[in-house]
Amino acid sequence: MKKRALSALFSLALCFTLAGQAAAAESGVDFIVDGTALTAEVYSRVENGSTYVNYVPILYALYPDATAVWANGRAEITADGLTLYIKPGVPYLEANGRYLYVPDGIWCEGNNVMVPVRALCQALGASVEWDSATGDILITSGGSPITSGDAYYNAEDLYWLSRIIYAESGNQSLEGKIAVGNVVLNRVAHPQFPNTVYDVLFQPNQFYPVGSGVLERTPSAESVIAAKLCLEGANTAGNALYFVNPTMSPGSWASRNRTLVATIGAHAFYA
Repeated sequence: MKKRALSALFSLALCFTLAGQAAAAESGVDFIVDGTALTAEVYSRVENGSTYVNYVPILYALYPDATAVWANGRAEITADGLTLYIKPGVPYLEANGRYLYVPDGIWCEGNNVMVPVRALCQALGASVEWDSATGDILITSGGSPITSGDAYYNAEDLYWLSRIIYAESGNQSLEGKIAVGNVVLNRVAHPQFPNTVYDVLFQPNQFYPVGSGVLERTPSAESVIAAKLCLEGANTAGNALYFVNPTMSPGSWASRNRTLVATIGAHAFYA
């Protein structure tokens, strides 16, 4: 009884009630967790090809003993082995120090805080699939939440990637910061460039901040987040291998010889 009361109190703080959820559940999709249909309706809808859900019923189905508070404009959730932050208005979930990209963002819709079900399940260590025959969404627990950021991210890659992002795009949007990181990682994956972040950055005459001392500056918090998002696979610059500031470098080699794939803030990105 105490757990139910705490859960109800938290739900109200998150603009969520079971009654409001049941009234709003328009999709008719059933959510099956470990073979059992959730008794509470899960409000859901499709946004740009991704199924968004109110996360509370799925969270408690997988982690019945989870505790949560609303602080700092976000849901702060803890469970066995899990620390999860869900903040409306930002394009990522933060789970155990990992940053999972949500391109269309997290938002409140009526009485519901909406997140993509796949990103949510990844954070919770669960798998998710769609049953095309029934239209149900099948969620299977993995036994433990997502691996921590300390274990997942290569420390040297994160160190250098966050610094080049800050040096090249510290005054740009998060989308622009991610795009700069994409260029570096695209080069790492490309056979014509070195195969480590460090070696890509220190290849001669490629990145102005290298050797100027700017690269040694402590990156901003958002630059570190952008680097982590890139290492998780977030991509805003496609297959770009070059970027320039057209105002600072009009008629650049890249603009004359490569294909423009994106313009984000002050930078143009070329493949």
